[in-house]
Amino acid sequence: MNSRLYEGHITHERKRPVRNGFRYSVWMLYVDLDELAELDRTVRGFGHNRRAWSSFHDGDHGPRDGSPLQPWIEGLLGKAEIDLEGGSVRLLSFARGPIGKFYPVTFWYCFHQDGTLRAVLAEVQNTFGGHHNYLLHRGGEPMGFKEDLHTTKVFHVSPFISMDARYRFRFTEPADKIAVTLYDDVEGSLLLIAAVSLSARPFDTATMAELNHRYFSVPLKAWLLIHFQAIRLALKRVRFYHDLGAPKEDTSLDPQNTVPHG
Repeated sequence: MNSRLYEGHITHERKRPVRNGFRYSVWMLYVDLDELAELDRTVRGFGHNRRAWSSFHDGDHGPRDGSPLQPWIEGLLGKAEIDLEGGSVRLLSFARGPIGKFYPVTFWYCFHQDGTLRAVLAEVQNTFGGHHNYLLHRGGEPMGFKEDLHTTKVFHVSPFISMDARYRFRFTEPADKIAVTLYDDVEGSLLLIAAVSLSARPFDTATMAELNHRYFSVPLKAWLLIHFQAIRLALKRVRFYHDLGAPKEDTSLDPQNTVPHG
């Protein structure tokens, strides 16, 4: 089984005009779309498209209409001329909790049938209810895990960060450990580093029960902490930027520039 649970922490570090940072513990789902039905049947405390202590609902992702996600992502990849030829799609995401649902970012790892990574979809949601997707890819060519993926910011997320920004994503291969780092370059220089660093746990009933007991609702925790940090930034008199409206297209499809890193 490709699916597993991950536990670890999320960190944010703002560099300017004032320094501000935080770190908190989380756990996340890493689910293969082809395995959701089996996980729903075999793992108590987890549900697919039904109420459970922790659940994954198709309607929270992709087209957000409750339709199956595999045809949707394949159609989206097709627009970028990416063919997985039967490969798997796996999502790294918060689970929907017993109270509330909030997904600051969900990453879709799109693998070709030969096992190579061909695209990552970064599905971003803000606290105002909006969302946008960034498709990170190299025009269908295999992607390594030793390169940064760049894209231009087109979607308003934080009211304390301007839209004149470029994102740099850095991914590690999903294995015993997984990490994603986002570098937010604003007006030509680094403003924010956000990262998730996690260790694998088995996707089984015992682990699910432990995580549900210890963490209760991670989406609610994330939502509350984001608003708490916003209050801190406001008290520090960081400039406030108004939302200029969502982009016309739900997904940025253009191939992204890649830059090797050490």
